[in-house]
Amino acid sequence: MLLSFFFLLREGGMKVSITEWLALLEALRHGLAKQSVDDFYYLSRATLVKDESELDRFDRIFSAYFEGVDDALGDLFADIPDEWLQRQ
Repeated sequence: MLLSFFFLLREGGMKVSITEWLALLEALRHGLAKQSVDDFYYLSRATLVKDESELDRFDRIFSAYFEGVDDALGDLFADIPDEWLQRQ
């Protein structure tokens, strides 16, 4: 899934290197972004954006690629019945 995000960034004109991409994957492996789209956004922006002039481009590509992801996770957890969550 994330590899296609990498290629979309490159197709969008960002000069993301393999080294930066591997740094992002290593940070994810160590759990820095947890399960939050917002945390992943800030982590990926910090590791992949080299110049301030690329921030708007990164934001547009990120929002297009991850459109609706946050809403989908919210719906997933909203459908869990309360009795399943209570300890017996």
